Amino acid sequence: MAVTATTPVTRPSAATSRTGAAAVTAALTLLVVALAVVDITQGTAAVGAGEVWKALTGRADPADASVVIASRLPRATAGLLVGAVLGMAGAALQAVSRNVLASPDTLAVNAGSYLALGLAAVTGVSLPLVASSGIAFAGGLAAAAVVLGLSGLGSGTVRLVLAGSALTLGLTAVTEGLLLLFPQQTEGLYQWNQGSISQNGFDGVLQMAPIGVAGLAGLLLVARRVDALALGDDAARGLGVPVRATRITGVVLAALLSAAAVTLAGPIGFVGLCAPALVRPLARRIRAFTRARASLPVAGLAGAALVLGSDVLLRAIVPADTAVAVPTGVATSLVGAVFLIVMATRVRDSAGAAASERLRIRSRTVFLTTTAVLVAVLVGVTIAAVLLGDSKLLLGDVVNWAQGRAGQTVGFVLDTRVPRVLAALLAGAALALAGTLVQAVTRNPLAEPGILGISGGAALGAVLLVTTAPVAGSWGLAGAAFAGAAISSVVVFGLAARGGFQQNRLVLVGFGVATGTAALISLLIVLTDPFNATKALTWLSGSTYGRTLPDVVPLAAVLTAGVLVAVLRRTELDLVSLDEDTPRLLGLDLARGRLGFLVLSVLLSATAVAAAGTIGFVGLVAPHAARALVGRQHARVVPVAVLLGAVLVCTADVIGRTVIAPAQLGAGLMTAVIGTPYFLHLLMRSRR
Repeated sequence: MAVTATTPVTRPSAATSRTGAAAVTAALTLLVVALAVVDITQGTAAVGAGEVWKALTGRADPADASVVIASRLPRATAGLLVGAVLGMAGAALQAVSRNVLASPDTLAVNAGSYLALGLAAVTGVSLPLVASSGIAFAGGLAAAAVVLGLSGLGSGTVRLVLAGSALTLGLTAVTEGLLLLFPQQTEGLYQWNQGSISQNGFDGVLQMAPIGVAGLAGLLLVARRVDALALGDDAARGLGVPVRATRITGVVLAALLSAAAVTLAGPIGFVGLCAPALVRPLARRIRAFTRARASLPVAGLAGAALVLGSDVLLRAIVPADTAVAVPTGVATSLVGAVFLIVMATRVRDSAGAAASERLRIRSRTVFLTTTAVLVAVLVGVTIAAVLLGDSKLLLGDVVNWAQGRAGQTVGFVLDTRVPRVLAALLAGAALALAGTLVQAVTRNPLAEPGILGISGGAALGAVLLVTTAPVAGSWGLAGAAFAGAAISSVVVFGLAARGGFQQNRLVLVGFGVATGTAALISLLIVLTDPFNATKALTWLSGSTYGRTLPDVVPLAAVLTAGVLVAVLRRTELDLVSLDEDTPRLLGLDLARGRLGFLVLSVLLSATAVAAAGTIGFVGLVAPHAARALVGRQHARVVPVAVLLGAVLVCTADVIGRTVIAPAQLGAGLMTAVIGTPYFLHLLMRSRR
């Protein structure tokens, strides 16, 4: 009998652990100092290292000293402070929730702060920086409480990210609506939301630094209790730790730290997610870093290195005069998006992220009645959309216009309004059909073109073409949107397919791609037209403003083809949506069929974005509602979903341009306000 020798696992001693922790901390500190020194020497003015040293020693030219003292030193100090507090906030949130994807971004803390500051700006009251920080703290804390309440602390990595990301979309939509409605009161808030560490003097840093110190001190005081949470709730209670109070305290202190960073520099994306993840491998080697008292400061150093490193890298790659306009938050968001995608491919897929829908069998009478009612509603909504607006018309005016006998004023109004109505109807129908196809192919009830980043990729392609070739036509715009959507879908579906289109992985990768495309769109806007944020917001909010009949021709063609394919291959859709084995047993080429449906859904999403901008959640709400009304057979789901999507977007468009006329809100903002609660409802239902 062979005897296998086993090597005993040796754990580092306490002394060795302390020595290693001290060495790592010292190395990180030196790295942060080096990055800060390099950051100080970068800028548009010709002030190098020598001039900086002279300014610090009081021997520089007054002009050079002014640049260093008033601009560059505050910028580097702000980067240091913001990175440190966000890194510590992320580490605290991950510790109290036992969730490696918890951060101020994924818990919607930044989005809540953004909305709170937007509401404060609308009032027109000028607030001191400390008061603004209090408002941001209240908004961020409220958003975090909603997300944690919906997802359940420690109940699942993915559920928390889904709830936080969905709430972020909804809150951001409301805030962008405020920016469009009150452009003067909220001037500069869009640029601020991209996150920039540029400062004018030390006033902001000096006011926010005490808040950061207070938050860190509070976390260190409860560090032992936070460490006990890692043992599990029951074990922590056995040690006498008040679990609920400790978690609430940790979330409040993390929100306080995040509010300080948001107030000083705007939302700097994903630092709170990446910094603790960089420290986590060290904890496996150095035992001291498994304790909060050691890991929190190190996560703060890692966060500072991320922010300063992003700023240094940005200014090293992009010319100095251009780099000034590029927010640091855009660079960190791009890094964070890649990081989120990588982590999404590694997390274990838990039970379905949404509740499994029951197999509903509806009669043919129910289907016909539902379809007839929806057709009647669609006709009524269409008529209302044509008649209502900043100028109200009568049916007789429309009849005269159709016959070519309308007056000049009526003709002008209808010439501009009818293409808008058609764009809304067709975009809603196309997005609903795309969502139906994606949900069937992936068997994921949370899948939707906007959530999966397909719409974001299409928007990026379209914005890229608009900014580089403003005279491009409708077909060119549709082609650019399709190219962007195709690239993003290859990334999302390619990575998700490796795990068999697992629900959680697919949606997480999609959120990562959506985040990355949003950051790239912001970068394009800043670099090409930084003073026209309203135009960008109008596009990204899903507005049909300015559409003409040629703009909707590509969408009409693609939608017609899409509906025809879906109806002809309805049985194949039913089989694909069941499971992996049944289609193969019946001789269906599952991979080929799945690819065809996905390509069609990407084409539908891209042309819808090209015609009406980014409109989210329609592809989620319409298929769900259709299945609830007429069952799961796609012969019935497809027409009902298409009708529901058209009604939803057209209604949102009418409301957006009539309720506050002559001002207007994009249809995408309205659908986000409707779709976010529905998405969160699905998560709540799955939790029960």
